[in-house]
Amino acid sequence: MMYEIIPSGPYGTNCVILWERPGEAWLVDPGGGAETLFNFMARRGVLPAGIVLTHGHCDHIGALDALLAAYPVPVYMDGADAAWAFTPRNAIPGAYPAPPSRPATLAALRDEPAFGGLAARVLRTPGHTPGSACLWFEGAGLLLSGDTLFAGSVGRVDLPGGDAAALMASLRALAGLPGATVVIPGHGPTTTIGEEVESNPFLDEALRHLQ
Repeated sequence: MMYEIIPSGPYGTNCVILWERPGEAWLVDPGGGAETLFNFMARRGVLPAGIVLTHGHCDHIGALDALLAAYPVPVYMDGADAAWAFTPRNAIPGAYPAPPSRPATLAALRDEPAFGGLAARVLRTPGHTPGSACLWFEGAGLLLSGDTLFAGSVGRVDLPGGDAAALMASLRALAGLPGATVVIPGHGPTTTIGEEVESNPFLDEALRHLQ
């Protein structure tokens, strides 16, 4: 499996493009910068087979309209976030004044999505939003954590739908993954589960609740 991390949009959201065979790729969290994504795919000779969204905030879905105008592929998202993600309340004034249109190709995010020659396991991790999810490519030792887990931090819970207790439970679940698992968060640098268990104060707090 090959992948590329492309920070996109005003908030530097990590859009991840993954592919196994020529011409078919997963696009995960295309927050903006559609032209940059088009240029990368053209250079590498890949086309999107589907778009997967770890959650519904506008900085993770901002490029959808432009992408779908060129490639009307399925868009996968947890239904708890799909209920509000494409409504005016998901605007971010000054950065994302309006969310994208609700995709005609929107589909429910399955527990084990498989297309384009790739397959993942979905870990439901509510807390940052009700429908937050992580994508675990177990064989590749790779986790796309969205805004649930960052290097040294976690996603905020003070936005509508945020739930601190749910986030703590989600972090405990992620802490049980193999320590060598590489984590690509929704923003910022990559890390590993082992590094976060050792040094992330939020994970430490979550795990202390088990004692």
